[in-house]
Amino acid sequence: MKLAVCSQGKTLDSEVDPRFGRTQYFVIVDLETGESEAIENPSVSLGHGAGVSSAQLLSRKGVDAVCAQRVGPNAFSSLDAAGIRVYAMGANKNVGEVVDEYKKDLLEEQSSPNVSGHQNG
Repeated sequence: MKLAVCSQGKTLDSEVDPRFGRTQYFVIVDLETGESEAIENPSVSLGHGAGVSSAQLLSRKGVDAVCAQRVGPNAFSSLDAAGIRVYAMGANKNVGEVVDEYKKDLLEEQSSPNVSGHQNG
């Protein structure tokens, strides 16, 4: 089971990033092994389609779920089509805290986008 967290940095101590499509990094944690990997998000500077491109990136990485604060409709549809579940995370936390909350089943799974398109998400 691989969990991706939107992050402003490359480690579990990094602060979370509220954006999905334009997050600076995704920290991907393998929940079975505890190993983590940070990948830079190449979609940060895209004019359009950042959310869809980010969803495709996570799909290629074999991610099963993503923790984000803001996910727009196109990104949500792409994640859903790839079978990637979306969980809401709070602000002012680090990646490790979000991973712990996920493991404890404290995060709410999203059934729809939580922002309209093109709102920095």
